[in-house]
Amino acid sequence: MLNKLNKTLEKWMPLLTPTSVVLGMLLTVYLRSYSNIVPWIFAFITFSGSLSLNFKDLKRVLTHPLPIFVSLLMLHVIMPAAAWGIGHILFPGDPHLVTGLVLFMAVPTGIVSFMWVSLYKGNIALTLSVILIDTLLSPFIVPGIMSVLVGADVDMDVWGMMKGLLIMVVFPSVLGMVLNQWTAGKVKTVWGPRLAPFSKLSLAVVIMINSAFVAPYFTGINMKFVWTAVVIVLMASLGYFAGYYLSKAFGWGRDLAVTMTFNTGMRNISAGAVLAIAYFPPAVAMPVIIGMLFQQMLASFFGFFLLGERKKAAPTQSGTLTRGA
Repeated sequence: MLNKLNKTLEKWMPLLTPTSVVLGMLLTVYLRSYSNIVPWIFAFITFSGSLSLNFKDLKRVLTHPLPIFVSLLMLHVIMPAAAWGIGHILFPGDPHLVTGLVLFMAVPTGIVSFMWVSLYKGNIALTLSVILIDTLLSPFIVPGIMSVLVGADVDMDVWGMMKGLLIMVVFPSVLGMVLNQWTAGKVKTVWGPRLAPFSKLSLAVVIMINSAFVAPYFTGINMKFVWTAVVIVLMASLGYFAGYYLSKAFGWGRDLAVTMTFNTGMRNISAGAVLAIAYFPPAVAMPVIIGMLFQQMLASFFGFFLLGERKKAAPTQSGTLTRGA
């Protein structure tokens, strides 16, 4: 029953996120008071998604580190810098909006990208390794990026942000990986499928509570709001295109193209929303919440647009990384 529920939720993921945002705004009076439990719910989501991680796959992938390096460079240097530049060009004089755009691009890659990479037959070991490394580095990388790019313009709690990432992302990930290693993968096969549907439902709850918190900023929808949404969609799309065409430029095979597409296109956007609400002025959260509306729909679109026609292609040839993984 749980497996069937999980498959149903996976099928409807592109609609689950925007529906949760709308419900959160409609139920803001009832949900706003629960914002203090969001980090702990998110820790459960991270733990559930991390049960597939193990040291063995990480060691194998690290023997060919270039795709990992390129992914991290895209995630935490090129895309945040592009967001900062685009923000200052298109939204001059609005530091909160620029900060939200940078935060949207600075947070680590999304754990849910594993689901999309699996669906399109990408390199699972590389995907999990990028998620793990990015997750472990996030308490240092994300506050560092925000301090360098926008720290002079917006007040933010850097140490609080680091602590939040440790609680929500790092500790649960390490725990999941240790349990997977300790049980020789049994925890992944036994508890992974059982926790998966609850993880997706928990994600919906997190999105609803976060949306309830920033609902006042969505009441006056005007042309600036619409223009902001368009910019966010275009910026997020740039990540998918960059990952895909970078893999082509390096001559990597289809499985690495799939992995790069989703790893550089998707973000742990729910964690970004929690950070925005907890450690920044409320207006910073608006771009991140808008990003929530479109992330799963964009993943579905670019999966089909860039990878769908080749989904049934012949066996891949991605060089030594695939053989080593």
